[in-house]
Amino acid sequence: MAAVALKNQLNAHIASMFAAGFLDKQFQELQILQDDGSSPGFVSEVVGLFIDDAEKITGLIAGLLDQPVVDFDKVDALVHQLKGSSASVGAQRVKLSCEQFHSYYEAKNRDGCVMALALLRNEFYDSRSKFQTMFQLEQQIEACS
Repeated sequence: MAAVALKNQLNAHIASMFAAGFLDKQFQELQILQDDGSSPGFVSEVVGLFIDDAEKITGLIAGLLDQPVVDFDKVDALVHQLKGSSASVGAQRVKLSCEQFHSYYEAKNRDGCVMALALLRNEFYDSRSKFQTMFQLEQQIEACS
């Protein structure tokens, strides 16, 4: 009985993530792959890797922007990498923040990049928090089974 209530809570949480624009259809594709039964923790594993990578990448971008001379090509490569990984898990708000970042590093505007990074980090931290709640609910469901 508790597992059913937790599953309903998890489904409601994921639905709210879609409604608020945190997730897009790519996340549903991951869920379909997991639902095939071959790997029950597939979504959590992939999203966990995304979170780890995103934390590293945003730290590297911050480090580049702190340099006396910013290597905007490296900033571009890192933002592009983060955009790809966020798109692969359906983290829509993070992906959109990466897209907004583009004009600042293209214009070689350090202050704009710093501002864009702050916005990107906020979207990432919000998304990470939502994913962590999802992970906790999944663990509680697993514990009930």
